[in-house]
Amino acid sequence: MERDQPLAMVCRAYQRRRGELKDAGIMRIEHFALNVAEPVGMARWYVEHLGMRIAHGSNEPPYGHFLVDGGEDVMIEIYHNPADAIPDYAAQAPARMHLAFVSTDPAGDRDRLLAAGAGYVEEVCLPNGGYIVTLRDPWGLAFQLVKRGTPMLP
Repeated sequence: MERDQPLAMVCRAYQRRRGELKDAGIMRIEHFALNVAEPVGMARWYVEHLGMRIAHGSNEPPYGHFLVDGGEDVMIEIYHNPADAIPDYAAQAPARMHLAFVSTDPAGDRDRLLAAGAGYVEEVCLPNGGYIVTLRDPWGLAFQLVKRGTPMLP
């Protein structure tokens, strides 16, 4: 039985890439939640400028909004819970926490997002041809525009 385990893992990986195992007991990230000062305005900005979609939004406290990425694979939840301190995202180093978005044109997206109120942090050219632009949204949360030299995900 142990001998077959690596083959089974390869088969599952292949099936997963083909979409055959979407919900076959494999754990996937559904969402990552952030307590923020202005979830309604932030949701609007992420939809308008980062191509996200509101899967669920509330105009009642705690103003929770679930935003789906452009690939329809991952969500972030943003909400305002005054009972818990809202992190000072602008004071945190981007290496501590950031979102990362795949971009086919990081430089072009950088310019567009700066014009929409994002703040500039840095750009890095990687030895394998990758290019990463780090920005902050208007509320200070760091995010990256990533173009990998070698894709890490299918």
